[in-house]
Amino acid sequence: MYKILLIPGDGIGLEVIPAAERLLQATGLALELSYADAGWETFQKTGNSVPEGTLERVKAADATLAGAFTSPSGSQKVPGFKGAIRHLRRTLDLFANLRPAKSRPIPGSLQNVDMLMVRENTQGLYVEQERRYGDVAIADAVITKGASERVARVALSEARRRRGELAVVHKANVLPLTTGLFLESAIGVSKDFPDVRVYDLIVDAAAMKLVRDPQSFDVLVTTNLFGDILSDLMAGLVGGLGLAPSANLGEHHAIFEPVHGSAPDIAGRGVANPAATFLTAAMMLNHLGEEEVARKIDQAVDQVLMEGPRTGDLGGKATTREFADAVIEALNHL
Repeated sequence: MYKILLIPGDGIGLEVIPAAERLLQATGLALELSYADAGWETFQKTGNSVPEGTLERVKAADATLAGAFTSPSGSQKVPGFKGAIRHLRRTLDLFANLRPAKSRPIPGSLQNVDMLMVRENTQGLYVEQERRYGDVAIADAVITKGASERVARVALSEARRRRGELAVVHKANVLPLTTGLFLESAIGVSKDFPDVRVYDLIVDAAAMKLVRDPQSFDVLVTTNLFGDILSDLMAGLVGGLGLAPSANLGEHHAIFEPVHGSAPDIAGRGVANPAATFLTAAMMLNHLGEEEVARKIDQAVDQVLMEGPRTGDLGGKATTREFADAVIEALNHL
């Protein structure tokens, strides 16, 4: 019996997570599913984006599947507010963010692409240590050898299970102390993985190569900001954020979340695409050791993407429920 915590969060998360619950129930696995609150709406109600009770339930679960979290943007911070997913990543030390990009059977998806971004998830510029002096703003970037080495080990282990190639992405030609330390640390760890071919790429060259020759990549590993940006580019090559899953992994806990945002413009209308959440659920089950069920969910999503019905973001007219029904039906026939 796996204990799975579901956190809908904000916006369309309130629609795609219940759809994912139905999909998980259709797998036939022994699952104990429960719900908890977090996000911007939770902050507005309680004054805390991640209540202590939710945090404790995440710790007690075998894995957590989240929907989408809203964070207000702008130059002025909301007093007391912490972005829910960033807070969870730091508090639970979820240091590795995994984002696969795989060709899908839809128009606009490049074919023969199957790559994985492993992003350091706790440091870099995302430590949010900013300050402003009048018209001057300064942000600190934190890179440590230990954090760089451990995320490199995750990336190397993933590469070993795949095609055995790892690209270390950096900007050491301009930032030799920070991203240079990341590069140095990753290359150092790679000596323990002689069966993996490791090479490095400057981030701008990596961006161009991702556009020109994405089929050449297997696994990439990089710092927090670079990984955040490049993984969106990768998603755009194979169908967009509506098809992009991700995992936040630590030594003891794991939170899985689709990459798309809370999409307030369509929230509450029942038209959100749950495909990314379904693929994220497949990543979660794979992490729990249910590789065959995870493979079948991936296959069922592809079958519906190919045959229809599709949601509006993919050129169709299906509702969230109609798409979910079709995927569950396809899963039941596999």
